[in-house]
Amino acid sequence: MAINKDVSCLTIPEKQTADQLFTKASLEKENLAFCGTSGVSRENSGNGFRPAFCDSETGRVEISRFQNGQPAPVHMLEGLPECWIVEWDATSKATAIKHTVISGFVRDNCFYTRVQAADAVLAETTQQPELSIAIAFA
Repeated sequence: MAINKDVSCLTIPEKQTADQLFTKASLEKENLAFCGTSGVSRENSGNGFRPAFCDSETGRVEISRFQNGQPAPVHMLEGLPECWIVEWDATSKATAIKHTVISGFVRDNCFYTRVQAADAVLAETTQQPELSIAIAFA
């Protein structure tokens, strides 16, 4: 899979620190922050983006999945690798993942942060060069 190496996935975002876990509430805040832009699934799925996560520590990218392994149309914590999950609820659903994981999207085997996805769709719809460039990795 490719990764957008435009720094965003390779460094821990400022809002997350080792003592702040990435939770469902974190996802809700991101969705509110990007509401009305192509930085959310419902606004960019028609442009080929699939919700995904990237571990900024390792560069590993995972498509968002339901707990049963099926691809999910939105960001879900339940289907992520067990080594990323740091808290579960009483029903064994993931409630928090490690702080180095960020949400974003995959398109054409490249990972995009929410900002990069929104920029790409904006550039495509206004027929301007992309503001963020995706670079493949082995």
